Amino acid sequence: MPGTLFVVATPIGNLEDITVRALRVLREVAVIAAEDTRRTSHLLARHAIATPTTSLHEHNEAAKSASLVVRLQRGDDIAVVSDAGTPTVSDPGGRLIRAAIDAGIRVEPVPGPSAVLTALAASGLPTEAFAFFGFPPTRSTDRQKWFERLRTVGGTVVFFEAPHRISSTLRELQRVVGDCEVAVGRELTKVHEELVRGPISRVLSVVDGKSGEFTVVAEIGQTPILDAAQPDLPHEFGEMTIIRGVTKRKAINILARRHGLTPNSVYRALEGAKKSGK
Repeated sequence: MPGTLFVVATPIGNLEDITVRALRVLREVAVIAAEDTRRTSHLLARHAIATPTTSLHEHNEAAKSASLVVRLQRGDDIAVVSDAGTPTVSDPGGRLIRAAIDAGIRVEPVPGPSAVLTALAASGLPTEAFAFFGFPPTRSTDRQKWFERLRTVGGTVVFFEAPHRISSTLRELQRVVGDCEVAVGRELTKVHEELVRGPISRVLSVVDGKSGEFTVVAEIGQTPILDAAQPDLPHEFGEMTIIRGVTKRKAINILARRHGLTPNSVYRALEGAKKSGK
């Protein structure tokens, strides 16, 4: 009879944040496939678990999954864990799970800690619906597309960011969607945990230069669709720039604040009007 692949969530910081069920599974399986066996060993030692581990990370998952599936087919139970939180959520594990499913192996989730839900629950922002975006890309073109998709989806969004990029990412987010409300969690559940809430402009001064792992929750307003019932932006823009001598950039920002829009949506409306000859 084939074994079971257990997808086990582990603490994101505080080692006490693990369920009784997760501990039992980690004790009973034949092997634990871990993103980093050294980090997982600390958790296992804390709870006196002697189950052997094997590495399963982004660089070897494709090759390693086949041999693990063979073990599952032979009857071994296997647990897959990441360094912290729930496997596959910006962490390895997805390829192994897919391979196990394709082989007809039972995949059983063992829920627990998640940085996404931890930050969301304490953010004070709407939680009825939200979108998770992982880490922002580092390449310029991909990054621009990522921010545009985030702006288009709107509502409550959650994403991760590295300490050396958190400030630049928040500034770029502010430029794309405006000075929206955010909750930025740093080192969640750890000794130096910090959760800063407020508009991006205020939060930036607090997180700038800080180290640690960051989870960002943001409430992004949907970009309104401009129609005939809305203000005559081209007329107001022309009045400010031609008659009053205001710079184009400043005029766009004034119009955005005046009508509750983002600077980007005002710019797009003006460009659309220009192309249509209005």
